[in-house]
Amino acid sequence: MKILETNSLKKYYKNGENVVRALDGVDITIDEGEFVAIVGSSGSGKSTLLHMLGGLDRPTEGNVYIQGKDIFSMNDNKLAIFRRRKIGFVFQAFNLIPVLNVWENITLPIGLDEKKVDEEYITDLMKTLGIYNKKDFLSNSLSGGEQQRVAIGRALAAKPSIILADEPTGNLDSKNSAEVTNLLKMSIKKYQQTLVMITHDERIAQIADRVVRIKDGRIVEKEGSLNE
Repeated sequence: MKILETNSLKKYYKNGENVVRALDGVDITIDEGEFVAIVGSSGSGKSTLLHMLGGLDRPTEGNVYIQGKDIFSMNDNKLAIFRRRKIGFVFQAFNLIPVLNVWENITLPIGLDEKKVDEEYITDLMKTLGIYNKKDFLSNSLSGGEQQRVAIGRALAAKPSIILADEPTGNLDSKNSAEVTNLLKMSIKKYQQTLVMITHDERIAQIADRVVRIKDGRIVEKEGSLNE
């Protein structure tokens, strides 16, 4: 069953006299529970696409549907609430709060939504990510790999339907990159979520269920499951 779909998605920018077509009519469908890697070189439009899928920026034309709902039909306030409850984000920069400990960083989105923390779930999540023994540590005392695990925990904390990851291993060495990617894949399977990951790293893309390639703002190639 499809969970995310775009319809002729376009994003154009003015650059002096020129128009930059960052996205130029993207149609993509992602099924519930899939791990999809979107691969492209720098400037291909892959990060712009991820921002559109997550409702972080509005398109020039086209639609994004999540669970059948056109997210850009909502006003900014409703979209922010929808995004907070339905989508988890993992970025290349960890974006952790240095004055908060690991537990507080992970549960921060739940507090912002004025929800009660499911302590049993958060504990299980932290154990799955291998950081429960660090729960009282300040985030800036952790290694890069540990900080990205905390960022993943924060993305999963509110039990969103979709995880969007933008080059989540870009600041990590090859060993930590492999570990973080495998943890993301294991976590979404365990908690029955959907993962869309932007990457330029072919090795990372190879463990996805499906690879979608983008060039000059257009989908140029779609590949079936790599794990069959």
